[in-house]
This record gives sequence, C-alpha cells and structure tokens, in this order.
Amino acid sequence: METSAVRPSWDDYFMAIARIVATRASCDRLHAGAVLVNNNRIVSTGYNGSPPGLEQCDESGHLLEDGHCVRTIHGEHNALLQAAIIGGASTKGSTLYSLYSPCIHCAKYIIAAGITRVVIGKIYRNSDIQAYLAEAGIESTVYSSAPEWNTYISQLFQQEIAHREAPRVKLNNDDTV
Repeated sequence: METSAVRPSWDDYFMAIARIVATRASCDRLHAGAVLVNNNRIVSTGYNGSPPGLEQCDESGHLLEDGHCVRTIHGEHNALLQAAIIGGASTKGSTLYSLYSPCIHCAKYIIAAGITRVVIGKIYRNSDIQAYLAEAGIESTVYSSAPEWNTYISQLFQQEIAHREAPRVKLNNDDTV
C-alpha cells in the first residue's frame, strides 16, 4: 500500500530526523536526539551517550549522581560538540531541534553557542527552561506536528522503498535524457 506523499514543513522534517537520531542513544533512561540546523541545512546531530571510546550505559549500567546519569552527554550538547569537531561549521544564528527541552546546563551551552531558536518536542522536567531561553533572547517553541504528517511518516517506514523513474526528456533531435 503506497501512501500519497506529504511534503513536511521544515519543523516536521527536522523533528522527524531528531527522532531517528535518538535511536542511537545508549542511555535507556531517555533516548534523546537533537539536530542543529542553519539556513535549513543540517550542521550536526547529537544523541545522549557516553564520550567516544568510553563505556555506554547500555553496556555497563548508569553512573548516577543525585538521581541523574552522568555517564552520558546530552543530545543537545553532543550536537554542539559535533559542530565543533567538524571545523568550519558555525552555530551562530542556528536552530536546534530537540526531542526534549534542554536541561539548564545544555540551555547555557545553547545560549553561549549563539543559537537563536530552539524547537522542543516535549517539555521534560524543567518547565521554566523556555523563560530562561527567552531571557537570553532565544525563541523557543514546543513542536506540534500536522496530523497528516504523523500518518504519512508512520506509514513511510512500513512500506517498501518505491522504484520510480523520471520521465525521459528530449533535449534536441538526437539526445534523450
């Protein structure tokens, strides 16, 4: 069964990617994902997990301090760190898409990185974080997807990859592309 294509808004598009990114998370307390975007182009992605080369929560358990797992780096922070590693990528003026609202520490990093907009999938733990971001001049919105997009994206991964050919176009009398 093939569903008719729905062209997503930019917010729908990048939040769907953030959901895919979150599937890489290695801390089972919360599978978070983030996508950093500048001018509707992906700069970097991040999910919650341990620093490269160190044990992951799903391998060796949680490292808890005051009820928080400190073994992992949060998805938002990892997206910023990935942008730093890439080199030449700028976070200034970017939008960050995150499945969950950032913690206070990640919010500080977001502010310091010059991000101007944060799109949040769901408020998590700290309901005052949007006011904190606003105080720094950062626009934040709680994402709300279009129902037809939810239906389309849900069905998209349940079907075979379609094979389509573009119609042939005649360039001149001899050539066909």
